[in-house]
Amino acid sequence: MSVALRRGIAAAIVFTYAAIPLYPSFIALEPVGFPGVAVLPRAVTLAVFAAGAASVAIFLISLAFKRTPGANPLLLPLLSIFATCLLAALVGFDPGAGLLFATIFGMGVAWHSVLVSNYDDPGIARAIFWSYMLSGGAAAAAALAMVALRVPAAQYAIQHGRATGTFVLPGELAAYLIVLIPVAYALARVARERALRALAWAVVAIAAPALALTYSRAGWMGFAAAAAFLLAAQVRGRRRATVVAVVAACAVVVVLLLFNVHHNPSEDYTRLSIWQAAVQTIDRFPLTGVGPFDFSRLYPIVRVPDGEPSAYHAHSIYLTIFAEMGLLGISAFLWTCWSFAREIRARLATAPPDGALLALALTAGLVGVAVQGLIDTMTVVIFGIWLPTMALALSSARYGLGKPAA
Repeated sequence: MSVALRRGIAAAIVFTYAAIPLYPSFIALEPVGFPGVAVLPRAVTLAVFAAGAASVAIFLISLAFKRTPGANPLLLPLLSIFATCLLAALVGFDPGAGLLFATIFGMGVAWHSVLVSNYDDPGIARAIFWSYMLSGGAAAAAALAMVALRVPAAQYAIQHGRATGTFVLPGELAAYLIVLIPVAYALARVARERALRALAWAVVAIAAPALALTYSRAGWMGFAAAAAFLLAAQVRGRRRATVVAVVAACAVVVVLLLFNVHHNPSEDYTRLSIWQAAVQTIDRFPLTGVGPFDFSRLYPIVRVPDGEPSAYHAHSIYLTIFAEMGLLGISAFLWTCWSFAREIRARLATAPPDGALLALALTAGLVGVAVQGLIDTMTVVIFGIWLPTMALALSSARYGLGKPAA
C-alpha cells in the first residue's frame, strides 16, 4: 500500500468521525418534510456529503489492497443486514428509498471494516480520538450556545428550547452524547497525552449539560443505562447491584419530574398509537417488511382512528427494523448484536490495561443507545454511530490505544 493511500485512509477516517454531528443535516437534501430545522446551509451540507462520499471511495479502495481474511468478526452479520436491506427495498413500497437506505448502510459497513483493519496502524487511533473529542466538544458547545442565545429562532421555537445543535432533533443529539460522554471519560482516564486527557475532561463537562438540556426521555434513560453498565463493569459483588439500582432510581426520578417541562404537547401517550400501527404493519408484512424508509407510507392506512396523524418511523428501533425489513431484517440485526457481544466479551478477557476501560466505555455507549432505541429511532445511530463504535470497541479491546505515530 502506497504512502499516499495510507495518508488518504487516515484523512478519510478522521473526517468521517469529525463530521458525525453534521450527518443529520443530510435529511434536508431529501424532498420530505421533517419535524426540525437543519441549521447548515445547503452548500455546506452538499460539501460534507461529497467529502463523505470521497471518504467511502477511499475506504473501498483500501479494502481492496489490504486483505486480512477473518480479521473482522462482524463482517458476515453486517453483510446479512445489508442483504436483507436490499431484498426489503426491492420488494417494498418504494424501492428507490429502500435502495438509498441500503447504500448508506453499505457505506457504514465499509467504514466499520476500514476501522477494524487499520486501527493498529501507527497514529490512526490517536487521530481518531483527537478528532472525535474536538468535534464532539464543539458540537456540544454549539448546542448549549444555541439554546442560550435562542438561535436559530425557528429551531428554538419548534423544539421548545431543547438542546439540538446541528442534529435537527434533540433525540439525535442525545444519542450522540450517550456514546461520546463515556468515551471522553475513558480517554480522560487512560490517554497517554496530557493534552488529550485535559480535552476529554472538558468534553465531559460540556457534553453532560448538553445532554440534560435535550430533555429527551429516551436519551436520559439510555445514558443511565450506559452509566450503570460502565460503573457495574468496574465493581464486583453486591456493589454492582447497588450501583445499577441507584443509577436506575435517579434516572426514573429525573424523567418523572422534568420530562414534560419542554414538551408541548406532552408525548406521554403519542408513541402508544404508533407502536400499535407498527404491530399491525408487522402482522401484514412479516417476512420482508414494507421496505426501508417506508413505514411512514403505510402508517396512515394502519394507524388507529385516534392515533397520531403522522409518523416517520415506529419510535422504536426494533419495531422499525421489524416493520420495514421483516423477520429477515430483525434476525440479521440480532445476529450482529449477539456476535458483537460474544466477541467483545472474549477480547475484554485479554485486553491491554489502556484498552479495557476504553472498550468498556464504547460498549457502554452502545448499551445506552440500545436502551434509547426501545422507545425511539435515531437515524444518526444507524448510519453514524452504531457500526464505527462497534469497530472501535473491538479494536481497542485488542490493541489498546494503538501504536504511536511513526
